[in-house]
Amino acid sequence: MSVEVKIGIVDSPRELAVQVADDSEKTFDAVSAALTGKSELLTLVDDRGSRFLVPSAKIAYAEVGSAEVRRVGFGSK
Repeated sequence: MSVEVKIGIVDSPRELAVQVADDSEKTFDAVSAALTGKSELLTLVDDRGSRFLVPSAKIAYAEVGSAEVRRVGFGSK
């Protein structure tokens, strides 16, 4: 099961969206530690193995939720 993490960056109009293969509680705890100042750096590894390092001071907001399957096309319901 993968978890989608969306991070808003200070002074940036776009957000960073990462599909994380970790447990949702582990991911939530890491994001929470970064937002509360317990960690200076948020480290995430996506489901392809890429690493993302975000300084906690630059995080405007974060959304942690399960990744939903998005269907596109005429047959989607």
